[in-house]
Amino acid sequence: MRILVVEDDLNLLQQVTESLQAQGYVVDTATDGEQAHYMGAVESYDAVVLDLGLPQVDGLTVLKRWRNEQITYPVLILTARDTWHEKVSGIDAGADDYLTKPFHIQELLARIRALLRRAAGQASATFVCGDLVLDTRQSQFLFAHQPLTLTGHEYKVLAYLMHHAEQVVSRADLTEHIYAQDQDRDSNTIDVFIGRLRKKIPAEYIQTVRGLGYKLINPHA
Repeated sequence: MRILVVEDDLNLLQQVTESLQAQGYVVDTATDGEQAHYMGAVESYDAVVLDLGLPQVDGLTVLKRWRNEQITYPVLILTARDTWHEKVSGIDAGADDYLTKPFHIQELLARIRALLRRAAGQASATFVCGDLVLDTRQSQFLFAHQPLTLTGHEYKVLAYLMHHAEQVVSRADLTEHIYAQDQDRDSNTIDVFIGRLRKKIPAEYIQTVRGLGYKLINPHA
């Protein structure tokens, strides 16, 4: 799952980025509104953390531009201004949630998990597909109640498929959502990761849809 963090406080930006990466997320960053708007328009994200008090273009304007451009990914706004009208303006502009600074990083992580769950139509923090379970709070996969040992990229691929279970996911989508903007992207490596995953869980859980991509299914349903 790929997150864009937009924050001009470099210390806070680093803290949030490192915390998200530790949970298995791919993170891109921006430090001003112009950069954020551009990245949000040309890249594909699962969620955005957006500070309102940005240089060049404020976060509320960036959010309005995205929504006017039909960019619909979930947005969590951050603001140091603890006033109700700022929160209302953010929600009315299309934000999905907000946090007022200062905040505990664990609350930010919990709210990100909630945004991703809602986007996937999931109410629980635990995703289940047959005997395969993803505990998003622990960033841990289990199969038949046993922990799975996965590399970072294997986890990211399987987590993205789990959030889109029973849906066909293209190699291009997987590539966009497991690599950060500054990483070399090679869609051919997706097949390698899928092959490795099929050795760690029963191969029938991950279907190949010829010419389209992959689909995670419950083979016992």
